[in-house]
Amino acid sequence: MFSFLLMVEIVVAILLIVSVLMQASKGGGLAGTFGGGSMGMVFGVRRTADFLIRSTQVLAGIFILLSLVTNIFFLPRVENIESVIQRSSTEQAVPTTPQLPPAEEPAGQTPPIQ
Repeated sequence: MFSFLLMVEIVVAILLIVSVLMQASKGGGLAGTFGGGSMGMVFGVRRTADFLIRSTQVLAGIFILLSLVTNIFFLPRVENIESVIQRSSTEQAVPTTPQLPPAEEPAGQTPPIQ
């Protein structure tokens, strides 16, 4: 079910992107590039704008609703999640005494041969 809802949400997202890009902005937008200019001839300029605005609102609502439903009900859950505070309190305490490096022999002496 999770995969199906995810695919539906991807399709809705693509349709929402297309719907937003088809709307004519002050500069003409991308409506002319994708054929939005001919859409104005079919519906009329005002009805086209109303249709695109309404479709954008509906698709945005569907997208938000699907996102919430997917995350609340169908998202795989992970159990036993520890916070950083819980993890740091259970770790071993760091020793407070400094560790000295191993003693090195002076540079002028050679080690004894065995």
